[in-house]
Amino acid sequence: MCFHYQDGELYAEGVSVAALARRVGTPFYCYSTDKLTRNFNAYQQALSDLNATVCYSVKANPNLSVVSAVARLGGGADVVSGGELFVARRAGIAADKIVFSGVGKTRAELEEAVKLGILQINAESAAEVETLNEIALALGKKANLALRVNPDVDALTHVKITTGKKENKFGVPWPEAHELYVKAARLPGIRIAGIAVHIGSQLLDLEPFRLAFTKIAAMVRTLESEGIGIENIDLGGGMGINYNVELPPTCEAYAQVVRETLGGFKKHLIVEPGRSIVGNAGILVTQVIGCKSNGEKNFIIVDAGMNDLIRPALYEAWHTILPVHKTGVAPMIADIVGPICESGDVFAHERIIEPVQAGGLLAIMCAGAYGAAMSSMYNFRPLVPEVLVNGKEFAVVRKRTSYEEMVSAYTVAPWLQGEGQ
Repeated sequence: MCFHYQDGELYAEGVSVAALARRVGTPFYCYSTDKLTRNFNAYQQALSDLNATVCYSVKANPNLSVVSAVARLGGGADVVSGGELFVARRAGIAADKIVFSGVGKTRAELEEAVKLGILQINAESAAEVETLNEIALALGKKANLALRVNPDVDALTHVKITTGKKENKFGVPWPEAHELYVKAARLPGIRIAGIAVHIGSQLLDLEPFRLAFTKIAAMVRTLESEGIGIENIDLGGGMGINYNVELPPTCEAYAQVVRETLGGFKKHLIVEPGRSIVGNAGILVTQVIGCKSNGEKNFIIVDAGMNDLIRPALYEAWHTILPVHKTGVAPMIADIVGPICESGDVFAHERIIEPVQAGGLLAIMCAGAYGAAMSSMYNFRPLVPEVLVNGKEFAVVRKRTSYEEMVSAYTVAPWLQGEGQ
């Protein structure tokens, strides 16, 4: 196992988590190369009989070493910003393996994507298609276009991460998509490259995928019957992981749904997993500052905060929390909380856990996706280190920011400068 106990002590592959804490300090993120590789290869193997490219969703974890690991495995990238596009290219992912999604791409971002000649740009409105056409003509190029269509399918996931219902901001409304394809096909700066859909994140049921893919299949048949060729079918991402007691579908089961709904087209398929690649490949390690009780509740106060991992505060998300050193002592019930000046800075409510003392270490599991990626410097706290483990080796792949580095981004207004500055 990638994260496992050895004589009562938690290890990341062949490296002691406690030793890492002594080396880099807490809190810190730790990622397993082996787990990331296994997760990626599970998609590759499940889709091996199809013409498919696994484009890792960079938003899940944009760490340059994580994206570089995907690149070395032959993966592409799904990006949603100019920054993510930059990271994907810096990590060595070829432009023709990059898909640019997102509801609010800027003109500058679109220009860069067209210049690079990426695999496709998933446009989400008629206005974006017009802008893309203008940019391509000005550059003397054709933009590889797909429309991200909104199929109005309920992903049966958390309301804040469902993206394929008609009331969501994402995609071209289903009733308008056909007409927009017809218009786009006539624009001189546009080359129709594909069609795209993404209905949400952390899906635990395959039926929403089946419904969405079936609608996409019908759209492809209609378009091609009218002479509008589709090369790529982008299925988005969304496969869930087990945070607690969930039973997510296997990659094989997902691939079978793809075969049954879209396999007959013999098109190039694009899948965009993120969470299911890196989620359970990462943990957040934190040190106990102290414990207290108010007579009704026990609190374990740790040095990680909601600025480091916001998912519990933002989504009421569950993360299993384990002691780095098992003691075998009878468990207690406690809230595990951070130091941030917010009542919502809670990693776990009423959690059953072995008693810990000040200085003890806890590991917040399945924190590899949307952890460091969504972190901030709230309360002027430094961004924490990220460590990548490979067997018995490890490397700090993002250092902890210093106060000097944090304050260097600021300047004092001229009229406030003077004595004391």
